[in-house]
Amino acid sequence: MQFHAGEIAVQAQAGVREEAKTLHHLISNLIKPAAQIFLSTQQLAIASTVDTNGRVWASLLTGEPGFVKVLNQQTVQVDAISVPSDPLHHNLHGNNQIGLLVIDLTNRKRLRLNGQAEIQPQRQINITIEQAFFNCPKYIQARHLELETTESSPELQISITQTLSTTHQNLIAQADTFFIGSYAQKAGADASHRGGFPGFVQVLNSNKLVFPDYAGNNMFQTLGNFAVNPQAGLLFINFTKGHILQLTGTVKVIWERERLTSFAGAQRLVEFDIEQIIETQNATLLRWRFGSYSPANPSFDE
Repeated sequence: MQFHAGEIAVQAQAGVREEAKTLHHLISNLIKPAAQIFLSTQQLAIASTVDTNGRVWASLLTGEPGFVKVLNQQTVQVDAISVPSDPLHHNLHGNNQIGLLVIDLTNRKRLRLNGQAEIQPQRQINITIEQAFFNCPKYIQARHLELETTESSPELQISITQTLSTTHQNLIAQADTFFIGSYAQKAGADASHRGGFPGFVQVLNSNKLVFPDYAGNNMFQTLGNFAVNPQAGLLFINFTKGHILQLTGTVKVIWERERLTSFAGAQRLVEFDIEQIIETQNATLLRWRFGSYSPANPSFDE
């Protein structure tokens, strides 16, 4: 697998181009046995897709254990519980590229599966894999999965806006985790994870966020996509209540060292300008109990 022009440009600017050249072998177009075993027990995934206006969205997907089913070494089928407010299926009708992050918060494991999607008659999504690889456990806060035991599903409450409410801002300011979708034409869609101590995402105003980019795997799939396409989708999950907040907008990557001093461990900053927000309350019956922060989270006390 070869890195695209945006990824190469960011690798070079970060001074890790030579290190990145040694990582090609980690990316495969096959779902290897370790990945098959991992997928058989998972209940949480994040999908990145693109709407007809070119905007990127990050979507929450949940299901029974193994809801991402391996059909063969190059194909998985996602049988997820869908949220009516989510643009996922509509997006895939217009652009079949999808990035899928399957993540186990309890054990701090994550697998990325990127490729082309085909919606099945019963709304399952078959994905032909173009990229498959595990990521390191850095910055994943441990959480333990619990199932809400209400006899009937809570009613969905959906709102669509262009600016963050006070409630939205409080959720983001207290978040220790979010997910991010990106897209580069020809290279495809990608979904990734971001984590840190609460407050690592700062709300600058009702239409703008800023967050740090920490040291990672040196591949720079997300920032590489941003180098050629600034569209991005963010997903925040209220893990204790099952609510989600989806944001779509554009990003600017900031490299100037003087801007980084207010963010512990920041290698770069990412400014995110919001174009649209979908809030869905009771998006999932799954609940997660907080376990512990990642030992990799940067802190000013270090």
